[in-house]
Amino acid sequence: MNPETAALVRALKDDATAVVEEWMRELQATTQGGLHASAKAEATAVADGLRSALEAGGDAQSLQGPAWQALRRTLEQLSASRAAKGDSAGATSVFVLGLKKPLFGRLQQVFAQDPAAMGSALWTLSALIDRLAQHTADTFQQSREDVIRRQQEDLLELSTPVVKLWDGVLAVPMIGTLDSNRTQVVMETLLQTVVDTGSALAIIDITGVPTVDTLVARHLLKTVTAIRLMGADCIISGIRPQIAQTIVHLGIDLQGIVTKATLADALAQALKTNGWRISREA
Repeated sequence: MNPETAALVRALKDDATAVVEEWMRELQATTQGGLHASAKAEATAVADGLRSALEAGGDAQSLQGPAWQALRRTLEQLSASRAAKGDSAGATSVFVLGLKKPLFGRLQQVFAQDPAAMGSALWTLSALIDRLAQHTADTFQQSREDVIRRQQEDLLELSTPVVKLWDGVLAVPMIGTLDSNRTQVVMETLLQTVVDTGSALAIIDITGVPTVDTLVARHLLKTVTAIRLMGADCIISGIRPQIAQTIVHLGIDLQGIVTKATLADALAQALKTNGWRISREA
């Protein structure tokens, strides 16, 4: 272990509490809105992880190797926690970069009589903390993307509910643009509900779909085909005049598929198909 690394390890071991306290004071002075309640515990974990990695022979010029594994995991957990709390990648990086100042001061004291060694030690420390902050920012971005992806999946499920209208009759009211991902969610949810409820007929209502092009029509046909393979039948409702004209102009063949102008018409057809007849009381 070279003298610069040895001095850094001593500062993190012998003066660990003071380093973390100074780190927190520096962040408190520069962070708007104050620090998270877990900030001190997170800082302590990072400082301990850095000391352990250097003591284990970790190369200060890289975060690769088994010596850095525990610290990388600590930073990844920090990033995931901050992403879940709504922090930004920049704020999370600034948190890690705050470790520089307290360590700078201690290295300056150790190498006060050797300017060349001081310059080398400060450069090594600065580059190392920068790499820690960059790793934190990278993993933060991945954590945020994971959160966004889960939220998108949840929104897709919420935007395509399968509703039981009657015994044996299901409906999927669709609103907005249809794409491959959303159609796949609709198909999986609808098929599973057909199995769970034993329904024999499903209504796909596209009243809320603004336009129907070749791609949308292809998605609808795939969904209808999948439903029929499960032994159920399907009705497409919400065929407005504009959509009817578009389908004709595009030459899309919906032959063999029952279509209705409104969801009410589709439900009436479904009940009739299942042998129900509803009459108004006099």
